[in-house]
Amino acid sequence: MQLYTKTGDKGYTSLIGGEKVRKDANRVDAYGTMDELNSLIGYIVSQLEERDSSLKGELIEIQQNLFDCGTDLATPHGKGTYKVTKEMVQNLEMSIDGYADKAPEILSFVLPGGHPTASLLHMARTVVRRTERSIVSLGFGETVNQYVAVYMNRLSDYFFAVARAVNNRYNVKEILYERGGKVFHPELKKEDLN
Repeated sequence: MQLYTKTGDKGYTSLIGGEKVRKDANRVDAYGTMDELNSLIGYIVSQLEERDSSLKGELIEIQQNLFDCGTDLATPHGKGTYKVTKEMVQNLEMSIDGYADKAPEILSFVLPGGHPTASLLHMARTVVRRTERSIVSLGFGETVNQYVAVYMNRLSDYFFAVARAVNNRYNVKEILYERGGKVFHPELKKEDLN
C-alpha cells in the first residue's frame, strides 16, 4: 500500500461514502483533533510504568474507541452505520466511578500537574475538551452521532479522575486552587508549595 496518494494536494479529502470536502471543513477538523488526542494517549501509554499495566490496557481500549469516534465523525448522515454506542459511554462511566474512589475527596479546583503521568493525563483531558468543542461546532451545522459528543464529554471526566488517582497512588500531593493565589517568589522552597 502506497503511503501517499496525492489526492489531497489541492486541499480536499474524502469522507466515508466518497464525498469530497475541504481539509479545513468542520468535520475534518473534528476528526483531525481526535487523531491528535489519540496520538497523545499513545505517548502516555509509552511512558507508563509496569505497575500501571491495567491503566495501559484501558488507554489502548480508549484509543480503539477513538478510532470508532473518528470513523463516525468522517461518516456524513445517511452514508453508513455509526459505531459509537450508549454502552461505550456507560463503560466509561463505570471506569470514572472506580477511579473517583481512588483519590481523596476535593472541595476545590485542582491545579493540573503532579506526577509526570498525571500531568500527561491532564494534558489529554484538555485535548479532549478541544476535540469536544470541535464536535459541538460541527453538530450545530451537520448531523453527527450524538454518542460521540457524549463519549468525549465523559472522557474528559475520565482523564481527570485517573490523573487524581495516579497522584494518590504515587503519594503526590495535589495543589488546590486558591483564589488570588500566592505569587511565586524565587526564594520559596519546594516544601512551601505543599
